[in-house]
Amino acid sequence: MQIVSEKPLVAGPGIGVVLDRWFGHLLATVCVVLLTAEIVLLSIGVVARYAFHAPQIWVDELTSLLFLWLAMLGAVLAVRGRAHMRMTALINRTAPRVRRGLEAFAVTAAVVFLLSTLMPALRYVQNEQIVSLTTINLSMAWRAAAMPVGIALMLVAMLSRVRRPGLADAAGFAVFLALCGVMVLLAPVFHHLGNLNLLVFFLGVAAATVLAGIPIAFSFGIATLGYLALSTHIPLSVLVARMDAGMSHPVLLSIPLFVFLGLLIEMTGMAAVIVTFLSNLLGHVRGGLSYVLIAAMYLVSGISGSKAADMAAIAPALFPEMVKRGIPRGELVALLAATGSQTETIPPSLILITIGSVTGISIAGLFAGGVVPGITGGLFLAFVVWLRARRGDNVAPRASGSAILRSLVVALPALALPFVIRAAIVEGVATATEVSTIGIVYACVAGLLIYRRFEWARLWPMMVQTANLSGAILLIVGAATAMAWAITQSGISRGVAAWIVHVPGGAASFLAVSALIFIVLGSVLEGIPAIVLMGPLLFPIAHQLGLNEVHYAVVAVLSMGVGLFSPPFGVGYYVACAIGSCDPEEGLPYIGRYILALLIGLVVVTAVPWLTTVAL
Repeated sequence: MQIVSEKPLVAGPGIGVVLDRWFGHLLATVCVVLLTAEIVLLSIGVVARYAFHAPQIWVDELTSLLFLWLAMLGAVLAVRGRAHMRMTALINRTAPRVRRGLEAFAVTAAVVFLLSTLMPALRYVQNEQIVSLTTINLSMAWRAAAMPVGIALMLVAMLSRVRRPGLADAAGFAVFLALCGVMVLLAPVFHHLGNLNLLVFFLGVAAATVLAGIPIAFSFGIATLGYLALSTHIPLSVLVARMDAGMSHPVLLSIPLFVFLGLLIEMTGMAAVIVTFLSNLLGHVRGGLSYVLIAAMYLVSGISGSKAADMAAIAPALFPEMVKRGIPRGELVALLAATGSQTETIPPSLILITIGSVTGISIAGLFAGGVVPGITGGLFLAFVVWLRARRGDNVAPRASGSAILRSLVVALPALALPFVIRAAIVEGVATATEVSTIGIVYACVAGLLIYRRFEWARLWPMMVQTANLSGAILLIVGAATAMAWAITQSGISRGVAAWIVHVPGGAASFLAVSALIFIVLGSVLEGIPAIVLMGPLLFPIAHQLGLNEVHYAVVAVLSMGVGLFSPPFGVGYYVACAIGSCDPEEGLPYIGRYILALLIGLVVVTAVPWLTTVAL
């Protein structure tokens, strides 16, 4: 993972260095306090509703307020720690002087984006002053203020690390500003291009900035900012509002909590006993732990309602042992991302629930129809693992039956965790967001009383790491949400629906073209916004053509999953890299084989409706 590789000014231990150090300590402290408050508040909500049958609405409002602050301040931590994801495949192959210029180009781009959104963020706060939180009688401005404060602090953190410029730095700085000037001069042209601007900004600008090494969140933000400022009359405060909406969705609150839960599982020794059992059980099988990774993702799928949270619950437990066995971290991240793309159809699934609510299709039918197609994709991934494992992976001697049994008994409390979490949701004990706190409490109790391992000194750095990683993930999600909104407000969805109706070939062609459209949509939109956008337009057409609606829905979801986790635009891929502590470049040599397997699985599911309808 990288953000900008700039180094602090070499000025010796002066007052500026001391102030910067204290600023970092204060920022980390605030983030830890916010994360602790979220855990405590959500726990109060669970106890009040389930034990005392007295839901506390104020808990939901206060957690929402604090969560946006945690997300923005976590993003500031990520800037300080250079943890924002970016694609460095091209710039790492350039000469040192060119690379230095591209680094300056990336810094300038991020700074210009932050400067351009600071005033709109302040206007957004003013607009929110007239709205109040119902139960705690606070103006929404207190919550919205997290946006300009976070933007300003990111500016401070970034500028404090700009080194003394050389010729290459000045060239990168000048090139970016020159390009901005050219785009501004072309604004009258953009105003007359209509929806062609979507190609210019969301394909051209977004791709160019990603490949130039600008952090992914800022690349998406720059493309959206350019589109709104140069081709529309929409105020830029809307960009900030959409980023807010994307970052503070209630389901996303589970991301930092599941990230922290993943770290707790490792710290308390639960991960170690699970890996010991799995090593005894499958250690003699080549690729054994890769199969476990696939199965584990299917097991936790839908628990949190967020793919990022699902991945965060699995990676910390399995990655360390898999790396020890010689599996490249880039391949682990590629497999994690590919598996995440296929588990959206495994119930409980928020996107299937959304499809049911938007289109009127039976949610029970969607849940039943999604299982076999989802597993089909997993089998294709397992086949790729089998092919790769024949040429690699260190294997251990086969463990004795007694050793397997002993390790199973020791690991049972840890293995029970995902079942406890799923049962809490099914039985109505906690929501998908709150259930992570049950996992945290369970892990703490298991670490203290069962495994007798709880390193109190590690709690603070773990919570700081959680805020850091969550901020990097949520800023990407926020920027992607703003970009998705800009695409949807253009009205292009109706044009696509009108075009697809007239594609020759009847139902089969419609289904194939729909899959391609949903792959593209999945790469730039989250699954739920994409369904809200295209579902009401395409599903009635599928019904008229005689396609099974459940089958069509499953094909749409699997297609969006392929797009979501496919670089260079797939946000899910970068989230997987962030969770796996891996530079996106490291996963590129491996992701292709898994994406190919997913595409083959998608073709099979699309061509064989029986796989969906067999369980109906």
